Amino acid sequence: MNILGIIPARGGSKAVRGKNIKLLAGKPLLQYTVDVAKASKHLSKLILSSDDDAIINVANQLNLEVPYKRPSGLAQDNSPTLPVIQHALNFYRNQGINFDAVCLLQVTSPFKTTKFIDNAIEIFIKSKADALVSVKKVPDEYNPHWTFKVNKNDCLELLTGEEKIIGRRQDLPKAYHRDGIIYLTKTNVLLEQNSLYGDTLAYIESPSNVNVNIDTMDDWKKAEDYLKNNPL
Repeated sequence: MNILGIIPARGGSKAVRGKNIKLLAGKPLLQYTVDVAKASKHLSKLILSSDDDAIINVANQLNLEVPYKRPSGLAQDNSPTLPVIQHALNFYRNQGINFDAVCLLQVTSPFKTTKFIDNAIEIFIKSKADALVSVKKVPDEYNPHWTFKVNKNDCLELLTGEEKIIGRRQDLPKAYHRDGIIYLTKTNVLLEQNSLYGDTLAYIESPSNVNVNIDTMDDWKKAEDYLKNNPL
């Protein structure tokens, strides 16, 4: 399968200024994702999508391909991810280059490994699903079967619509949430269905000990603490 790897990294971060190239244990945050993605045996091409000159300069120093500068309209605080991916695919389509799927790798999840990326791609290919996302298990106390909403009578009822509460933790079905580490989607789903997920969604469970997604300075401190105890 011909897979385009995209690392999106826009400028203008407010909670952690310049976070995509801010030094974490002496390395730009971007480098953590670049190093493991470049070692993947399944990515046909790896690129950066960015609107920011400083980020692009760091990418060039890391020998990461930057085929274009992302339009500012696709790099706002509220810019969705899907058009960013479609922009990349259409850039290559205009050159007669086509990909079967896209692998999106977030800079803000720095502690993924090459093995994790390749395992995800192998699961995706084997599943023949439209897309794959990385997930973590929802803690039992937050399982949807133990989650309630207030009804019109100002009483609680299960969000699942079930009438009876599952009494034992052991009887709860497993539930998962997206953790944003990796997304894989077939090109036709991205361009023709305008969807990241399609109709069939495969998954890979992320390691439970790696739970860092950097959006705030508290997250940044968590990443620093992780590296102190788990040097890469």
